[in-house]
This record gives sequence, C-alpha cells and structure tokens, in this order.
Amino acid sequence: MIYIGVTGWSDHESLYPNLTSSRDKLTAYAGHFPIVEVDTAFYAVQPKRNALKWVKETPEGFQFIVKAYQGMTGHQRGEIPFASKQEMFQAFKDSLEPYLEKNKLAMVLFQFPPWFDLRRENVNYLRWCKKEMNDIPCALEFRHQSWFTPYYRQQTLRFMKAENWIHSICDEPQSGEGSIPTILQTTNPDKVLVRFHGRNVHGWQKRDTKNWREVRYLYRYNQQELQEWAARIRTLAETSKDVYLLFNNNSGGDAADNAKQMMQLLHIEYKGLAPRQLDLF
Repeated sequence: MIYIGVTGWSDHESLYPNLTSSRDKLTAYAGHFPIVEVDTAFYAVQPKRNALKWVKETPEGFQFIVKAYQGMTGHQRGEIPFASKQEMFQAFKDSLEPYLEKNKLAMVLFQFPPWFDLRRENVNYLRWCKKEMNDIPCALEFRHQSWFTPYYRQQTLRFMKAENWIHSICDEPQSGEGSIPTILQTTNPDKVLVRFHGRNVHGWQKRDTKNWREVRYLYRYNQQELQEWAARIRTLAETSKDVYLLFNNNSGGDAADNAKQMMQLLHIEYKGLAPRQLDLF
C-alpha cells in the first residue's frame, strides 16, 4: 500500500478554503489524505490529551507519523528539560499511547541534525535509541553526508537493517555535507518512508535570516520530477509492504498540491477518508 500525505495539517489552506475555525483543520485534512506527520512533537513532548483529540478527529484507518522530540535527536539547545535521557524517552513513549491504542501510529521519525555525523559514539547512540523505543516502529533520517559516502553507504544500510530502523529516504538539495543523497533502498520489509523537502539549493544552507525555514522549503516539484519519483515509488513498493510519502515543501503552499499530483500519477484513490465539507459557493 502507498500512503501519501504532508507534514503537519495547519498550513495547507488549499485543503480547507471555507473553514471558519482552525480547530477543524485536522478533520478536513483527513478528507484528503490518509497520513500526516505530527511535527509539533519535535518542539515539545505533546500531552496525551492532544493525541487523544487527534485520534478522535480522524477516521479509523488514518495514521500518524510522529516526529521524535528534539532532545532525543540532539537538536535541543542547552539542557534537556528532563532529569535524564531515560525519563525523556519514557515521557515521549507515554505520549504515543493514544495512537498505539487505536492502531494509528505508523512510525516515529528520528531526524538527526547536520552535525550528527558518522562516528562510533553516534552509532552507539542509535543502538541505544532503538533499544529504548522497544518494538515501536522507528524511521531514521540523516542530515550529514558521511553516513552515505560510497565507502560507508552499504555499511550504514546493513546497520539500519540489523537494528530494524525504517529507512527515511530523502529528496532534498545536494548542498555539501549537510545534505544526503537519495538512496533508493529499503531496510525494513514492512515499511519505508520517503520525505520530499524540495530542491531549493540556494535556501538549503541559508540560516542567516529569521525566516530561513521558510526559504529552505520554498519549492514546487514539476510534473517531470514527480513522474520520475512515481516510477521510483512503484519500485520501492516491490520491496516493502507499505510505502509512506510525506511532502515537506510547504513554504509556498506547494506540499498539498504536489501530494495530490502524486496521487494522480500513481492512480490512487483512497477509501475511508473523512467526509469532506461541501463547496457550495
């Protein structure tokens, strides 16, 4: 099965032009796509009441990809707001219970920062993370090129397979050691994740302005680029039971449109989505 969605549900205005309340956006979103990434979990471990609310607002077959908290991946500046790493991981796992109880957790995404390079202590930390997460499905996304240099590429993939990490394959600008190449290999027979970050090479490393995140993901995939990826996705579907696609190129509001285009290219029409609000005018 191929699942297509976008990162977050609050910033895709083309999906809900007639909504009068932002509180209804997730339900409206679930009328278009069967999956979503919970990116708010990166900034703070979310209280259970949030997950309970989101689970209730989505149909039975809807799935969430929850981003690991920034303290777990080394993005956190300064001290973590927990007594220990174990306490931090336990708090995060506790926050996942509503998704797990309703079978709506597709995976947890561990996205590591550009300074998380290939070295023994980081390999050991990845082993520790996987052990802490127990049998919760976890995807792994790197941002430092060292993991996929020609010499280490297959070793990294073998390690991910041995530790049962789901591969998060990226389409992103090729801009030095702070970006990774697209490696079209699965490491888990059940799941693989593909994340589309856009190809804004100029904006990828630009961090000298307040709105650098908006600049970084400002990109709209054209039809040819999506067609190339459609062929790749069909191939990935032959080696993994479920393929999850997330479009993250939403600085200009392009993610939802590109996701819809990909659905058309792959001839996908989902059943069991939430009822859509009628567009009467």
